[in-house]
Amino acid sequence: MAAMNDVSGALPDIQATLPESDLRDWITLLKPRVLSLVVFSGAIGLLVAPGHLHPVLALTAVLAIAVAAGAAGAINMWYDRDIDAIMYRTRNRPIPAGRIGANAALGFGIILAVGSVILMGLATNSVAALVLAISILFYVGIYTVWLKRRTSQNIVIGGAAGAFPPLIGWAAVTGSIDTLPMLLFAIIFFWTPPHFWSLALYANADYKRAGVPMLPVVAGGAETRRQILLYTVVLVAVSLSPWLIGFSGPVYGAAAIALGGWFLFRSWLVLRDDQDATGVSLTNDKPARTAFKYSILYLFALFSVLAIDRLAGWHLG
Repeated sequence: MAAMNDVSGALPDIQATLPESDLRDWITLLKPRVLSLVVFSGAIGLLVAPGHLHPVLALTAVLAIAVAAGAAGAINMWYDRDIDAIMYRTRNRPIPAGRIGANAALGFGIILAVGSVILMGLATNSVAALVLAISILFYVGIYTVWLKRRTSQNIVIGGAAGAFPPLIGWAAVTGSIDTLPMLLFAIIFFWTPPHFWSLALYANADYKRAGVPMLPVVAGGAETRRQILLYTVVLVAVSLSPWLIGFSGPVYGAAAIALGGWFLFRSWLVLRDDQDATGVSLTNDKPARTAFKYSILYLFALFSVLAIDRLAGWHLG
């Protein structure tokens, strides 16, 4: 932690000597790669909801979700600027690299957060705006500030932050929360640990250097691999629930089985990866890297089929 404080204290001097920011740096603050999945899952929640929302209002709702996610990302980068400066994969982010000042980034995030909630409330309803506000507060307050630096279960509990978008999209149309969006919330919640821990396996040295207690740092590689497989089993079971309950048809059911089966296979390969006595991969974590990439494709494909299934009415027989 002393190293973190030293880096944090040095940031103002770094900022005074490095080049000014450009538009790309401000976009980077929004974490655009994370943003794409958040926007997609929010749009799915909106599409599968019963009822109708004017296309302009629907696009505005999706925009509000995107802005809110970007705001949370910017505030996260502001808070994590000390450890970002230590980790190799994050040290060139705009704040630790000195291209954007910490106070400017925080102000940027707060303005976007407040604006996104107001926009959602004006375009749709108070329920959607409230859930959107809760999602921002959860990511910033619960995950970033409270959990990330304190427990190896940070990504398990904090994963709920990324599971809110389908609830928000659904609420934007209906003004309420129902069973199906809660199932989508659960899918993303159980998807997050195998997705993120696959990344954490091959970024383990970075997290250890920064003192972040991710599961591979605290419990080791072998236990992390077991947890990845365990959560994947639960994920596949939960992913079948929309079909088993009758919210989707057999097309979605078949897709959930096929996509989930392949995810299980990828997780099993992560478990069986060649390791030394301490659980460190002898293959440069190739199975974990592959599983991480597949997990992104898995969620996009699963939710896409669900939306097509619902819109086509196949769940109605």
